[in-house]
Amino acid sequence: MFFALSAFTGYSQNVQLHYDFGSTIYDKDLDARPHLTTTVEMFKADKWGSTYFFIDMDYANKGVASAYWEISRELKFWDSPFSVHAEYNGGLVTGASFNNAYLGGLTYTYNNKDFSKGFTFSTMYKYIQKHSTPNNFQLTGTWYIHFGKNGIATFSGFADWWREKNLYGNFIFLSEPQIWLNLNRFEKIDDKFKLSVGSEVELSHNFSGRDGFYVVPTLAIKWSFD
Repeated sequence: MFFALSAFTGYSQNVQLHYDFGSTIYDKDLDARPHLTTTVEMFKADKWGSTYFFIDMDYANKGVASAYWEISRELKFWDSPFSVHAEYNGGLVTGASFNNAYLGGLTYTYNNKDFSKGFTFSTMYKYIQKHSTPNNFQLTGTWYIHFGKNGIATFSGFADWWREKNLYGNFIFLSEPQIWLNLNRFEKIDDKFKLSVGSEVELSHNFSGRDGFYVVPTLAIKWSFD
């Protein structure tokens, strides 16, 4: 997701607000799922690679119901599309916390000449601390496509598939494609008015203690910072 913003400058931050329809669509299975989620993202490239993180917070009536973050580093001292990848995942929900997860591996990165589209693909060893089967692996892909006149719209997202023993099997899949309409790309709108409106769709299988495949859309707004 981060490359959708960072392609022009190598540095970007954004704040997103999502209204989640999970409890509406799956009123029996996800009746307690919060409606509001904020996401803070940051990406910064440098001569040794790049750093990326995001923080998600879900809001219930009484306050924050859960928080989750990931931070990753691409590291390379050579001219190549391949980099060394290091990552940490962790968070908490009301009354409990997620197991710490540490990941390491290799990433392949592609951007076309004008940075209107690109993708990454990472293969990683994943250690889930205090899990009954801590030694696992994960495959992750990210992508971005700017399209329309002057990059008026952006399609971006990620997909994760990893091994983790759970109540419903040994593997988990999660993907969150996003579509954004970038208002500052319209004629007569100031370029510094970096508000985007759009949607995210959570596609998951055996994720977060749920059995089977779920499709959960959101309506969202995003403000980007240089």
